[in-house]
Amino acid sequence: MKMKHTDITDLAFRKLDFDDVKKLVRWAEEEGWNPGPHDAEVFWETDPDGFYGFYLNDQLIAGGAVISYNGAYGFMGLFIVIPEFRNRGIGRTLWYQRRDLLISRLHNDAAIGMDGVVDMQPFYRKGGFEIAFKDERYERLGEKFDLSPHIYPVMETELNELLEYDRQCFGYSRPQFLIPWMNRPGTLTFQYIENGVLKGFAVRRKAAQGYKIGPLFADNESVAEELYKACLNSVAGARIYLDIPMINRGAVELVKKYRAHYVFECARMYRGNPVQTNIHKIFGITSFELG
Repeated sequence: MKMKHTDITDLAFRKLDFDDVKKLVRWAEEEGWNPGPHDAEVFWETDPDGFYGFYLNDQLIAGGAVISYNGAYGFMGLFIVIPEFRNRGIGRTLWYQRRDLLISRLHNDAAIGMDGVVDMQPFYRKGGFEIAFKDERYERLGEKFDLSPHIYPVMETELNELLEYDRQCFGYSRPQFLIPWMNRPGTLTFQYIENGVLKGFAVRRKAAQGYKIGPLFADNESVAEELYKACLNSVAGARIYLDIPMINRGAVELVKKYRAHYVFECARMYRGNPVQTNIHKIFGITSFELG
């Protein structure tokens, strides 16, 4: 597919269908973002009206997510322009159209979040986003550990408590995302329960390369460590990744203690008031694509 010159009028801006969301996730894999094999399904279930892009002759050439969490909070991610159409102003135009569309989907004064790569952060700041904290991805091999007796699998009857814990950490209710996120093949969810009280949970899922942990939410460092060990234990010998908010010193100490290796970094950015989260409980970001 060729385009002789950068003429935005040749492009159609429209909503993606599920097949094109899968295409967008496939592009993300080609970019080295390492999504999971079932991510597209979960993203679609979370917000089927949350994906838009540019089409040339009915072929998707650029797209991204504009997710609305019940109108109360928005998230932009999964933003990709295919290589042959880069550096023509297409990405800039698409990004602003997506931003403005998402604003229209949200309540007045609702915040919008995103995780911006380092090179793009100045551009995002011009578009109204400010950095809240830096994220870093860490990798190590899974390893067998003796697990805490407080680690349990999640039962269906316990979902409401887990969803409430997630809401406190994430800042907004998102059952439409978290339930399918936990229920895909190859995914395990561990919870830490002490004296009948939920003190944290972690989701470990298959990725294109190895496995990812996210979210990892916990009351404190010791609970987070036990959940991390449970995830490592479940994939002994395989690569496993954890994305941490650098503002949480406990998360930083956790990856240091287990000698995980730095992979890359980005930053959580917000348009509007920063989301009120229990950042000290966030030891692992859920997803750079959907928050």
